[in-house]
Amino acid sequence: MPRESKAARARRVTEILARLHERYPGATTALHYTTALELLAAVILSAQATDKVINEITPALFRQYPTARAYAEADPVELEQMIRRSGFFHNKAKSLRGMGAALVANFGGEVPGTLAELITLPGVARKTANVVLANAFGRAEGVVVDTHIKRVSYRLGLTAQTDPVKVEQDLMALLPREEWIFYGESVVLHGRDTCHARKPECPVCMLREVCPRVGVAAG
Repeated sequence: MPRESKAARARRVTEILARLHERYPGATTALHYTTALELLAAVILSAQATDKVINEITPALFRQYPTARAYAEADPVELEQMIRRSGFFHNKAKSLRGMGAALVANFGGEVPGTLAELITLPGVARKTANVVLANAFGRAEGVVVDTHIKRVSYRLGLTAQTDPVKVEQDLMALLPREEWIFYGESVVLHGRDTCHARKPECPVCMLREVCPRVGVAAG
């Protein structure tokens, strides 16, 4: 990690955010949904799958299972067949059914609006909960950390951690709370279109002047 004073890092964070806002105005999730329940199901399915595939799967899924009770009472074989293309469909079907049952039993069939409540649901960890809170409720209780955000934030010198929870703690300490949601959404896009895992496009990156390129080979 580059040595940097707190003041210098704060100035650099401000500039990073300004450039992200210019490049990705109004950044939001690429998953398609109309309700908090639909978003929750989509995010559960999105693990190790592309948003494109999930968006192709979910229209039929949402029609078949419009309520938490419908997920809770879903036939496992039928549900697995509908989500097979998402990968790991056995575990994901189990999570969807468990999620539905927990919502019915503990939250009146409605998706709760706090992090503490969301992470009690099967298949829901902090990342999933933060995505749902940010997009369905407009609430920033944390920063979403996925593989893109972890990679880009490390290269930007905003964290030296590899554990997602510790990365999130570092980002929450550095970023203004009102930017927590935007940072996650915009950095996911940046990781997909520019800051690739194997071959980042540093020469054309709009963050190149404020990025120490931690862990990126010279060249």
